Amino acid sequence: MKLNLDSLRAEIEDYLQSRGFVVFQSLPRFSEMGSMIYWDTNRRPDFKAFLAAAEAAGVRLITVFARELDEESIDDALSQLDEAALDREERRSIESRLKEMRGYSGFTCQIQLTFDLAARTYVFDLRTDWFNDLNELIDRIEESYEEDEEDQDDFPLSGGYFPKN
Repeated sequence: MKLNLDSLRAEIEDYLQSRGFVVFQSLPRFSEMGSMIYWDTNRRPDFKAFLAAAEAAGVRLITVFARELDEESIDDALSQLDEAALDREERRSIESRLKEMRGYSGFTCQIQLTFDLAARTYVFDLRTDWFNDLNELIDRIEESYEEDEEDQDDFPLSGGYFPKN
């Protein structure tokens, strides 16, 4: 998704105000599986259709969350990479891609609009492609820790010594 989420963010805020919605600036919303229903932003990325559904259902309160990429997130990923159980080539590739992400620092990478209705949370979650790429890199780093832990579980004692009890 090659959207300019910075300008879209401003457009959403203006639209919400013009339609008389009550806006609650929130943190990202997470809930138990099954109680959140996600709008298909791949096929219908227009936030106005999502808000029209909320309006038609009589909803007036919309929560808004916008995330900007910060240098600290990239620094954290790079420090995790130092401890990751990855081969040299993959480590180098991930490090290079993480450093490229610094160019997006300060840009809006995610916008989430939500409303609640009948014990369900309806979610419009829009992310940039580069933010999805960043999350995939972080997932790969974290998966390397899990793979390393699984390998250690296979051999509870080191040095090949097994006691005879």
